Amino acid sequence: MAATRNGFTKKNYIVAVDVGTTAIKCHVYDKDATVKGACSRKVTPLYPKPGRVEMDPERLWQNFVAVIKGAVEDAGLQMKQIQALGISTQRGTFTTWDKKTGVPFHNFISWQDLRGADLVTSWNESLTMKVVHAGSSLLHLITRQKTFLAASIMIFSPQHVTFRLAWVLQNCPEVQNAVKNGTCCFGTIDTWLLYRLTKGAVHLTDYSNASATGVFDTYQMCWSGLLCGLVSLPLSIFPAVENTGHFFGCTDESIFGVPIPIMALMADQQAAMFGECCFDKGDVKITMGTGTFMDINTGSEPHTSFTGLYPIVGWKIGSELTYLAEGNAADTGTAIKWAQELELFSEVEETAGMVTALKDSDGVCFVPSFSGLQAPLNDPGACASFMGLKPSTTKSHLLRAILESVAFRNKQLYDIMMRETKIPITNIRADGGVCSNDFIMQLTADLLGRKIDRPSHTDMSSLGAAFVAGLGSGFWKSQEELKGLRCTERVFLPSTLSRDHVFTLHSWERALRRSMHWYSHA
Repeated sequence: MAATRNGFTKKNYIVAVDVGTTAIKCHVYDKDATVKGACSRKVTPLYPKPGRVEMDPERLWQNFVAVIKGAVEDAGLQMKQIQALGISTQRGTFTTWDKKTGVPFHNFISWQDLRGADLVTSWNESLTMKVVHAGSSLLHLITRQKTFLAASIMIFSPQHVTFRLAWVLQNCPEVQNAVKNGTCCFGTIDTWLLYRLTKGAVHLTDYSNASATGVFDTYQMCWSGLLCGLVSLPLSIFPAVENTGHFFGCTDESIFGVPIPIMALMADQQAAMFGECCFDKGDVKITMGTGTFMDINTGSEPHTSFTGLYPIVGWKIGSELTYLAEGNAADTGTAIKWAQELELFSEVEETAGMVTALKDSDGVCFVPSFSGLQAPLNDPGACASFMGLKPSTTKSHLLRAILESVAFRNKQLYDIMMRETKIPITNIRADGGVCSNDFIMQLTADLLGRKIDRPSHTDMSSLGAAFVAGLGSGFWKSQEELKGLRCTERVFLPSTLSRDHVFTLHSWERALRRSMHWYSHA
């Protein structure tokens, strides 16, 4: 870039936006990956009916633009000093819109939404799926191709786009007509924002976002014709898929006053993995935010799971294709926020001290399943519950049980990951708002028997999107350079588990089983 004295403004900054479940955050980074400016706005979910979770597309768009302007202003900069934009988004939240007008047919339907749960259950138990499993097993036996092995054990999840989109196609006449007329566009949040930023010129997504929808074949690296044919999803509505690091176009000049190159689209968990510099096979990342997402880098091969870990594309940059295996628990931050609303505590910072002062949770167990249970139990009908309540139970005991449940789910996900992938662990790094709780972090390290690294900067999804955009625009040169920019705030070393901890873990596992199948979606 030419210097200012030659009449040009030097572009020394990267802007990255993370559209999360509870907030939209924007950060401005310099060459040292130091945050020079930041701005955030809350995401306001809508709950039109029990089990349904939506977001207003127009409000999300307005907040997205506002946080970018706010962060650049906070940094004391001008838009013309921004070299590139990277975007990280929550996954599996989607809308559909009219290709001619750009007007959405409905609100964003959140990844937390359960309107497709009935379809998920009926399909998982259907004769069709039994035939698919049997046929795929036979084809795998003959060909030894992993794509058939994956199909032979495939089960659907409400968190995937598949059956929420099927529900829309069955229940929204406007969408049905648009599909018939060839004017329907589908998009997760990244695709919708890109469409708006380019004034409707670009309808694209990246491999990391596509692979998290449940409609994408991570083995063939394309939208799954087999799956779309099975559940009647029209392939014509899906966006084209590009590399994670890619020139997606420039923002329209009318939005920020100057065009800004959009150099990265990335799903939030994969972005957090990249921000944590988990570039090597065996690196593990635990993000504890609204939900917990545990990912392991499986290298250049997708993992085929038998218990609900999902093979997803981590990122594709140039010819480099990196896969992850992921397990998740949906209600980590949700449970802690709920506890705060019940006035079990006032400030998040005080929780670790409150529960550490107790010997134990007085036999109380909490099952964090407001949105059902994910891997390895995979039960959307499980209920959230407290078990083991006594007259001696206090608010602090309830709070400790909630925090313990987060660490226990981490242990459960880690054990499945180790058992299935059989990949030697190299590093474990944690991020997300909940990782600021020292009690959860220490108990997780104890349960896993591994040291866990907590970074100084915990907004890793934003940093990951910035890193990818920076690499693509020449702002940073290599992954090795990025590793040198990452800063550790604290390393939690494992201590020997007490017999009380082991007993509490076993009691919690019994509580999990008793909470299963509480709600019927049949």
